[in-house]
Amino acid sequence: MFTAVLVACFTSFALLVYLFLWTRPKDLPLPPGPRKLPIIGNLLCMPSSVEWETYHEWSKFFVSDIIHFTVAGTSILVLDTAEAAFVLLERRSSIYSSRARMPMLTVLTGYYYAIGFMYYGYRWREHRRLIHQSFHPTAAKLFHPKLLYATHGLLRRILLRPDMYFSDHLPYLSGETIVSIAYGIVVLPENDPYIMASEKGMQPVRAAGVPGAFLVDTFPLLKYVPEWMPFAGFYRKAKEWKEIAHQMVDVPFNAAMRNIENGGFTPSFVSRSLVHMYVSQDLQHQEDIIKSVAGTMYTAGSDTTTSAIASCILGFLANPEALYKAQQEIDAVLHPGQLPSFQDQESLPYVAAVVYETLRWKEVTPIGIPHLLVADDVYKGYRLPAGSIVIPNAWAMLHYETVYSVPFTFYPVRFVYDVQLYPDVWDPTHAAFGFGRRICPGRYMAYVAVWIAIASLVAAFVITKGVDEDGNIIVPTYVYFTGLVCQPLPFKCQIYPRSKAAEALFRSTATLVY
Repeated sequence: MFTAVLVACFTSFALLVYLFLWTRPKDLPLPPGPRKLPIIGNLLCMPSSVEWETYHEWSKFFVSDIIHFTVAGTSILVLDTAEAAFVLLERRSSIYSSRARMPMLTVLTGYYYAIGFMYYGYRWREHRRLIHQSFHPTAAKLFHPKLLYATHGLLRRILLRPDMYFSDHLPYLSGETIVSIAYGIVVLPENDPYIMASEKGMQPVRAAGVPGAFLVDTFPLLKYVPEWMPFAGFYRKAKEWKEIAHQMVDVPFNAAMRNIENGGFTPSFVSRSLVHMYVSQDLQHQEDIIKSVAGTMYTAGSDTTTSAIASCILGFLANPEALYKAQQEIDAVLHPGQLPSFQDQESLPYVAAVVYETLRWKEVTPIGIPHLLVADDVYKGYRLPAGSIVIPNAWAMLHYETVYSVPFTFYPVRFVYDVQLYPDVWDPTHAAFGFGRRICPGRYMAYVAVWIAIASLVAAFVITKGVDEDGNIIVPTYVYFTGLVCQPLPFKCQIYPRSKAAEALFRSTATLVY
């Protein structure tokens, strides 16, 4: 009897060991993907632009919500559905929350201060904690007056310069908003030095913010080669950009510190954060974190805000009925002589639907900033190797026909049912602002900044397609500059006040105190 029990136990143990060894991650197949060549992998078939569309086509071809390919030895995983992103980036966020190495941008150029590019760890948590303290939904309301002030400035600039490309008005809007919120600096009506310095500082991010944009990103050892080598031209760019990066962070922060020391400052992220520093901890270290987070705000918020607002205007040009419905709603809610305020949000569900559709229709960051998998993992029977770059294809998630009918049409009404937001339609902000622990920490501020700008433009202006010198209608091309952030190329439209009363109304905002 004892022998039989012993044999049964040994057999069971042996079976468990066999099953464990047989199902070890290294023995499982990689997710499907295009055929790889020796050494270079899939380097020759990598898309050079709008890569999210190619990734989506590969996903459909291989009938898989996760695909795998390699580039010069780097393992890359693309998640094509919300389900895959939720399971891996949300539920297993502890191993999916780091960032891919980007030597050109972070090491050589000096944008290591930006939280979006930081490795996951203690330093990242310090910065993230500070952002959350200032920009969680309740705290973010303190900055609503600054958002309103900058938005009204946009209305006046459009009124004064209606001949400009619409998108050329927007960088000043985002710059004025962020410089005011971050540093408490009142900017000049035009050609403000702080906005110009910050806008200049964004150019390296646009150029180097996508992994693989420079050869040193693919082969990091190149950062050790001498500058005189023929293929080391990136060093010259890095030196120039490093100086720009320092100016972008240091100049407005130093100005804010001078204002605070002199007592002539308006409340801002910097001033509030300095008040809440811990006297028991290294004050210089805490001040450095505050400076880095303030610099991050422009890096993360400027292009994304301008892209979303410009895309909304393109959406109205493609679907004038959407603009008409939004104006009807605003006219029914607001009293004559009023512009939208944040107190009107709950009363304007269709305007909210317009914002949702804007974020869905033309995704600002189609693949976001890729994540980094730090430990081996298994998903649906596939082996996911540690060290893989993980790309959530947000563009694909927001264009699946099974989730959103007519996905390539600007159609805000999909989010509205019976004069309220329709809860059964998937909220696009779940993909538009990132995933897991790397979700955009300033998303609440970003959303309301876009909302108040769109609501105010709808309330104030007639917006139609532009016309050329011969009176012919100019049809927008809907062509976008593609990079880390996608932005529509400059386009012409006719934009003018809905009435003389409306014109007088937003002219009068120049005298208001916020």
